[in-house]
Amino acid sequence: MAVTNGAPGGTSGTELRAFAWGAGATAAIVLGVTLVNVATIRHDMDHIDWREPWIWEGSSALALCSLLWLPWLAQKLAPLEEWRSPRAWLVHAVALLAWSAAHVTGFLLLRHGAYALIGDAYQYGPLRTEFPYELRKDLLSYSLASSAFWVARRLVLQSTATAPDQPATFDIRDGARVTRVAITDILAVASAGNYVEVHLADGRKPLMRSSLAAVEGQLAPFGFVRTHRSWLVSAARVTALTPAGSGDYTVALGSLDAPLSRRFPAALMRLRGG
Repeated sequence: MAVTNGAPGGTSGTELRAFAWGAGATAAIVLGVTLVNVATIRHDMDHIDWREPWIWEGSSALALCSLLWLPWLAQKLAPLEEWRSPRAWLVHAVALLAWSAAHVTGFLLLRHGAYALIGDAYQYGPLRTEFPYELRKDLLSYSLASSAFWVARRLVLQSTATAPDQPATFDIRDGARVTRVAITDILAVASAGNYVEVHLADGRKPLMRSSLAAVEGQLAPFGFVRTHRSWLVSAARVTALTPAGSGDYTVALGSLDAPLSRRFPAALMRLRGG
């Protein structure tokens, strides 16, 4: 699935902008932390060679920045909107372990190389104690990168949604077949097992293999609201709200009716215009 801005190559352009913004924000934070850490080490350990703090912290920063594609890929496979899913936790847990292992391997190679250039040898403690220590720190850096990519993607999608000369479209993928529809033609999206059913204004209901949470992450910036654990509706296409008893409602979207559960009070306020 993908949201595009209607222009050729829009999908890749949107994804590239989101990656660039997220990677840039993460790299800027890593650089700031690196400079602070170098200054702190030089203040607390003024007896050591001035080059060593730069080698330690610089190698770590370079290794991390070279791995930014990993949390981005994990986000593609398991968006943060799917945090309730055990699969999402598994994907990000595996990605975190790979992130930390590659980070440690990367900075060790860089440090050994840098120390060899200055005619010295780098000493690192036993991995059985050092790796758990690094893993705890890498949990923070991985979470930071994942959050930066999530925010960047939402912002880029919102900017695409508000561009009046570039109508947004949505790709419904069924195997090798791709159906591209205008987002304004989507009434609602309903969960159907391992698939979602996209209800279109012309009556079509194409299926796509995806989770509803993943689709919500794509369409929420375009005014789609989660009204039920199995339903996502377009606020702009709602024509009526009818009480259905026990605090639930029925949402009319032209000829289509969708449920609104009392467990989603924010959705009721949004659709009422509150």
